[in-house]
Amino acid sequence: MNLPQKILVTGNMGYVGPAVVAELAARHPEATLVGLDMGYFAHLLTAPSVLPECRVDVQHFGDVRRPPEGLMDGVDAVVHLAAISNDPMGREFEDVTMEINHQASVATARAAKAAGASRFVFASSCSMYGSAGEEARTEESPQQPLTAYARSKVLTERDLATLADDDFQVTSLRFATACGMSPRLRLDLVLNDFVASALASDRILVLSDGTPWRPLIHIADMARAVRWAVGREEGEAFQPVNAGSDGWNYQIRDLAEAVARELPGVDVSINTEAPPDKRSYAVDFSLFRSLAPNHQPRVDLSGAVRDLAMGLRSMGFHDPNFRQSRLMRLRALTGLRQEGRLDAELRWS
Repeated sequence: MNLPQKILVTGNMGYVGPAVVAELAARHPEATLVGLDMGYFAHLLTAPSVLPECRVDVQHFGDVRRPPEGLMDGVDAVVHLAAISNDPMGREFEDVTMEINHQASVATARAAKAAGASRFVFASSCSMYGSAGEEARTEESPQQPLTAYARSKVLTERDLATLADDDFQVTSLRFATACGMSPRLRLDLVLNDFVASALASDRILVLSDGTPWRPLIHIADMARAVRWAVGREEGEAFQPVNAGSDGWNYQIRDLAEAVARELPGVDVSINTEAPPDKRSYAVDFSLFRSLAPNHQPRVDLSGAVRDLAMGLRSMGFHDPNFRQSRLMRLRALTGLRQEGRLDAELRWS
């Protein structure tokens, strides 16, 4: 595998970015790593031993909508993580979500190609399958995006496909739902939420009827998938691939019960009268197994729960009202807006 010698990672100061940078730095120390991040969540460190950005060689604080001059100079590959990263933020900031997640993503890829980069890795999402139920979705399955976040991924993939050619390889990693401990932890993800609830109140309240399907992936395994994509020799010039594991397709109620098994004394309450969540999709990851047999997910559900519980306990976490805290990304953004630090377009004031 030939790894590019200079790699730009956008969104490196978020939830997944530190894991990706750590993986690239550890496995390929000869590569020059460059970070670009707006810094929305830079201050929300959750007990890291070192500042995660110490692992990049150059850190730019900037907006992917208006990147710094010369950002792409000498860059061989781009790992594009930067995005408004979940459904609640997408609802609150729908126009900005489309601007950042779709328009700026495509513009970043165009700029990379024009500057001579040969590889572009896009952090896409299985959420594009939308209301799919129990039948596992493949890369060829119909896409039914139900949210602005999911729509942005569909539109970006559509446009990236037109840029890919023999000299510019594009990999679209359709990630399962992320989970796991991070130097910048988010608790607005289903498994992370359940573990936090269990530790804070000895109770997990499932607000839906528990039947929706979700595939999950640990952030360490996301990082391994990115490492494969940066250096891949398999597949097509434009290669969308579901990134995750068949064994990690779960119904929401099963996730709650799994957390309770790992953390004894936790009560699980499911609102069986709630209407089903339309966002339900099981996913087929066989193509990923075929293309990247040496970069398959290693962390299992029990390990992810233990990892989260250990990390939260090391933080002294015991906040039963954490859903009102800045460990929820929407709360963090709206807090910055209320303080006058961000304007309506989420640019620094």
